[in-house]
Amino acid sequence: MLVLSRKKDEKLMIGNEIEVQIVKISKDSVRIGIKAPNNVSVHRYEVYESIREANLAATKSQLPPKKAFKSLLSTLAQKPK
Repeated sequence: MLVLSRKKDEKLMIGNEIEVQIVKISKDSVRIGIKAPNNVSVHRYEVYESIREANLAATKSQLPPKKAFKSLLSTLAQKPK
């Protein structure tokens, strides 16, 4: 992990397109501004984790039961008469 020190209004760049600026520094928090292309998702970590968990749960709920899946595969593997 790269750790940098920045003061209020200072910026840093991630690649050529993502700009991060320190907007406000309080006693117990730092407010940052992020400029990124529309195709780059930017989320707080806890939001990102929630999205990731929801996506994982959605993929699991769409998988057929193992027995049904094996049956389907064996049916597809049979040659037509």
